[in-house]
Amino acid sequence: MDGRPGLRERKKQRTHAAISEAAIALFLRHGFTQVSVAQVAEAAEVSRRTLFAYFPTKEDLVVHRLADHETEAGRVVRARPAGTTPLTALREHFLRGLRERDPITGLNDSSDVRRLNRMILDVPSLVARMQRFKTGAERALAEALQETAATPELTARLAAAQIVAVQWALAQDNAERLAHGEPASERYAGAVNDAEHAFALLENGLRDLTPRQ
Repeated sequence: MDGRPGLRERKKQRTHAAISEAAIALFLRHGFTQVSVAQVAEAAEVSRRTLFAYFPTKEDLVVHRLADHETEAGRVVRARPAGTTPLTALREHFLRGLRERDPITGLNDSSDVRRLNRMILDVPSLVARMQRFKTGAERALAEALQETAATPELTARLAAAQIVAVQWALAQDNAERLAHGEPASERYAGAVNDAEHAFALLENGLRDLTPRQ
């Protein structure tokens, strides 16, 4: 066994991706609320039953694009090098995402990414679905902190909630600036400064919230 997925699994992955790609193309062209599930199924050349087997809700067709990121913070903490603190690993990972223009950091100004971000922010049901996504990210990170850093359960949950909220706030700030026309290349330095500041606040336990006299 070489560890690669079998033919059936690869076919399922291709179908999954094809349905999502067809859906996003329709949503970006016509609007999320204007496109029906039946239209997505027709464009993807699958039945509605097959579509719902892969995507239980219409919103899942969009969030699929971000699915790998839901447990990303937890994976980063689990895979961190020996002697590296969880927060340091997460900080370096976020900064690398900025350098590589990872869309999850908000610092990607390709037209499709900007349009997708705008659509998510403009549709209440997608905003609600993203809140569930955020909750899942907090849960995965808290579990990783408990299991790899011997963090008490309550501390892990509180820390995860703060870290995920900070990363989302940074990404939203970047996305908003790019949505208003600021190029990613010009925003990069400011995005790095904001990220360094945010992670410093987390590392210091929010002690320095007021200017020094």
